[in-house]
Amino acid sequence: MNISYNWLKWYIPEAPEAEKLVDIFNYHLCEVESLEKKSDGDIIFDIKVLPNRAHDLLSHQGVARELASLLNIKFVDPTPKYKIPESKLTNLKIEIESDKCRRYMGRIIRNVKVGPSPEWVVKHLESVGQRSINNMVDAANIVMFDCGQPTHVFDLDKVSEKLVARMAKDSEKMTTLDNKDCKLETSHLVIADAKNVLAVAGIKGGKIAEVNNDTKNIILEVANFDPTSVRKTAQALNIVTDAKKRFENDLSPELGSYAMLEFSALILEMCPLASFEDVVDVYPKKQEVKKLSFSVDKISKILGVGISIDEIKNILKKYNFEYSEDRGSFEITVPPMRLDLVIEEDMAEEVGRILGYDKVKGNIPKINFKPKVNETYSKILWARHKLLNDGYSEVMNTSFSNKGEVSVLASASDKNFLRTNLSDGLKESVKLNQANAPLLGVEQAKVFEIGTVFKKSGEEMHIAFGNKKEVKEMTLNEFCKEISEQNSSALLQPSAGTFRQQNSAPIFKMWSLFPFIARDMAVWVGEDVKSSKVEKIIKENMGEVVVRGPELFDEFKKDGKISYAFRLVFQSYERTLTDQEVNDIMTKITNKIKENNGWQVR
Repeated sequence: MNISYNWLKWYIPEAPEAEKLVDIFNYHLCEVESLEKKSDGDIIFDIKVLPNRAHDLLSHQGVARELASLLNIKFVDPTPKYKIPESKLTNLKIEIESDKCRRYMGRIIRNVKVGPSPEWVVKHLESVGQRSINNMVDAANIVMFDCGQPTHVFDLDKVSEKLVARMAKDSEKMTTLDNKDCKLETSHLVIADAKNVLAVAGIKGGKIAEVNNDTKNIILEVANFDPTSVRKTAQALNIVTDAKKRFENDLSPELGSYAMLEFSALILEMCPLASFEDVVDVYPKKQEVKKLSFSVDKISKILGVGISIDEIKNILKKYNFEYSEDRGSFEITVPPMRLDLVIEEDMAEEVGRILGYDKVKGNIPKINFKPKVNETYSKILWARHKLLNDGYSEVMNTSFSNKGEVSVLASASDKNFLRTNLSDGLKESVKLNQANAPLLGVEQAKVFEIGTVFKKSGEEMHIAFGNKKEVKEMTLNEFCKEISEQNSSALLQPSAGTFRQQNSAPIFKMWSLFPFIARDMAVWVGEDVKSSKVEKIIKENMGEVVVRGPELFDEFKKDGKISYAFRLVFQSYERTLTDQEVNDIMTKITNKIKENNGWQVR
């Protein structure tokens, strides 16, 4: 979320310099990911607002209120300056047919003039990465980035009879303002008139009632929608908007009244001859006033640091919480916008955040507990160590397959089923690893996999293991049947007793992404010459692209001579090697070997 320093100063004129605010953000509110200085003197904070505070901090007013409380400075309430002419009676009809719409406010404004926005509006929008479109759309965006409430504008003369918040009809269609055709489903909440869908609720407006330069009369929309419904609908339609981001994290329906006032005042400022009608407010179930109780002792225990009654009172006063206190027990009235304050632990987080997490010292608690053995996990550990100690390497293959008994809803490939066995995937792993045997330094690949298979009867944990000759598969229980003959401590310590203890810590080295080339070289020497002498010459001349070798893999004697066969594996971390490069190195090695009297390369 981009936050403009100059915009914040509208509400907290006593705010310290922007650079000093960074620590306030980081230690008490949210992380500042970057700070950008603009050519016009403004400074933009890119803050990372976590979901639990998205309902009030994705706005300049929300952030300003927090900073005012944290710094104990004045917050300038803009409400008194928002004045509109006396409104007239209206015939606007609004209906709510789904509980996924929690509040819907509408207001007709006549005799507007659509055109460019004032310079201050353009600058404000540009400061947070938005471009100016026209004064009507810009007003809606200013309200959203200012107080956090998404709004919308319809062309009144393109709306038929009424506005209705309802579920879409099956296969109903709508074209969005950015010309995307949407096929709607019955689980999607929409805003419609008597004939057509006008908008996908909380996400995107449609073309039918779009405001343009010919628009004379408008309807302001300020509404509140179920967060889960908005999130699922946006995901299904693959639409991401700033409005969607705010609604999916939940907004207080109480925010609507202020947003409508601010929205109306902005339209009046840009269209002073406009005529306003009464606000129609359909609010079936008002947000409940919630109370939250907590004690100083519990807060101190949760935070691990002693908190005094006076410290908590000071915090509550700075944040304008209504509260009562009795011998260290508090009850507060939760402000409507603070949807994150639900349980006592939430208040502990609030106190810790305001005091500063740097003041909360980390102490490891003493916990006495008896470990409960997870039988399946213990068997997996036992089986894994058994196979690793038997020289097998573990692989992990995909659970998706092009055949099976259980299908998946959607897939990015032709693998539309879940696997019924591990063997098919393991056989492919054997082939792949066998082809890389020279690089791996093994004669044959031995691999295993422990994983879940999916059958109509249910899920099963299987083990498959083998090499190029044979692959075996069985259930985890079958493989581990001998565990029943051991005591439970053997399950908790699978590497002790039965298997070798692996004392050396494994060292990871990144592999090359380029192919390797393997070459063999046999050298005839006198039978009194040791292989190490030949190996030394090869090493001195093979260069840096030999990643494995020389490895002696064969030797035999004949007619007073001995043949040593070595394998070299060539590979680069930067490019694909050519045959010519490898041939040149082999030639260099061969020439050096031939310099020794009586040595031959074949």
